[in-house]
Amino acid sequence: MMSRTVSSWILSSARNSIVLQGKGRLYSICIPDRNKIKWKLVFSRTHLYPAGSCSLDNTFSLKKAFRHTSTEEEHFSFQLSPSQINDILRAGELSHKILDLNGKNANSVLRFESNQLASNAPIEDRRSAATCLQTKGMMFGVFDGHAGSACAQAVSERLLHYIAVSLMSRQTLEEIELAVECMKPVLPILQWHKHPNDVEYREVTSQYFENLRVYWQHLLDLDTEPGFSLEEAMICAFKRLDSDISLEVQAPQENELMRNIALQVAFSGATACVAHIDGVHLHVANTGDCRAILGVQEEDGTWSTLPLTRDHNAFDESEIRRLKREHPRSEEKTLFVNDRLLGILMPSRAFGDVQLKWSKELQHSVLENSCDVEALNIYQYVPPNYHTPPYLTAEPEVTYHKLRSKDKFLVIASDGLWEMLSNEKVVKLVAEHLTELNMQKPQLAFEKPVNLGYMHSLLLQRKNRGIASLDQNIATHLIRHAIGSNEYGEVDQEKLAAMLTLPEDLARMYRDDITVTVVYFNSEKIENDCRNNE
Repeated sequence: MMSRTVSSWILSSARNSIVLQGKGRLYSICIPDRNKIKWKLVFSRTHLYPAGSCSLDNTFSLKKAFRHTSTEEEHFSFQLSPSQINDILRAGELSHKILDLNGKNANSVLRFESNQLASNAPIEDRRSAATCLQTKGMMFGVFDGHAGSACAQAVSERLLHYIAVSLMSRQTLEEIELAVECMKPVLPILQWHKHPNDVEYREVTSQYFENLRVYWQHLLDLDTEPGFSLEEAMICAFKRLDSDISLEVQAPQENELMRNIALQVAFSGATACVAHIDGVHLHVANTGDCRAILGVQEEDGTWSTLPLTRDHNAFDESEIRRLKREHPRSEEKTLFVNDRLLGILMPSRAFGDVQLKWSKELQHSVLENSCDVEALNIYQYVPPNYHTPPYLTAEPEVTYHKLRSKDKFLVIASDGLWEMLSNEKVVKLVAEHLTELNMQKPQLAFEKPVNLGYMHSLLLQRKNRGIASLDQNIATHLIRHAIGSNEYGEVDQEKLAAMLTLPEDLARMYRDDITVTVVYFNSEKIENDCRNNE
């Protein structure tokens, strides 16, 4: 258990700290003087929404009611009741069951469950889930922002549209373009599955749509049929969106709010992991250090893990080789410093982060012609040994997997989860959760005649299995274990309470933002599809 001594140590360590070093990226909680401005540029937790735009402050208002704002508070307590812990952990829950118009499931996806827990204030992670309406399939994305959430916000709103458009037939694109030209309603591209508190940049929706239109006009100009493969579509969509993010901030913009948003999106960054599922065909596109894994149940009932992504960072040998190929030999020793790209960024692939993509001259030109960028927490900073940009790319690595009946679920999560739990531990927790849920399903067959004594016995059995205490949402269950598990793998309520009440200036030392989406597969549908394709 987490003793008061440990709790006191956490608090005192925070009051004596200046720079926090998490497992992923560096963050600074104070800027002693202007000479330290480079840390503020690269690593600060910034507010992303200028005056008059949307804010995440209300999204986790329930959580903030229990969370300390500073380690300097006089009456500091880690105590939370079990119901308060549940309220915090379940605030971001999202679940959706996939049914057709007849109330049946003819999809390879049965349902998905998702949740988020903030460490940064506001949270820098984002998530997306949508059904493709003009093409086949469903898409699920997790986006991990850094230096603020602006880039992750923009990518979560836009990337799935870019992928969907890349997959459309020429005829569909022509129909959509004709509708826009004639100012008629446009065919819906995606059906979103969102949490009520999910935010969006409403102020720039029209600009985002116009740039998406420019993209599909470009696809029409290519005059190619049948078009992209799914892998090509995902790669093209990732690269095109990142290019648009870069160009939007360079374009003249009279609207100050839209200009500020474009600046914050381009000068912050985000990693992304997106899965596209169509029947037995699973494609996962990954840029950065989010991760996707499959939970596989073998014939003997045992479980195994199948990784579908690799982390793009300094610990991946192929990423090191790729960067060395792209830059002169004279830079080999400076590409990664302290296991970070140019000593700054942990992931070696990301959206945005134009400080690591543009020339020094372009950075200076854009910031020089902008309004008060310092008020937006954007500063011109060129790292040492910055000679041959770009050093960063948003091009994803795409993995294809043909689903089998033994593939039971897909887990996509930001690195905040994987820093706490191994792939194998995550699959084990989901598998055990599935087993417990199945045990707790109501009995359909009753002994005859059914009497009150028999019903009372069934109720007692269910109560003894702890049905009331089990998280119904598997993403919540994973987050609970990620931040609350002790050395024996059991959830320690005192540790859990402490981790949830850590003040904003301390939380990032102990945990990152966590976003988890778990997709459950329809094994019967997948088996039938495989049999029909043989």
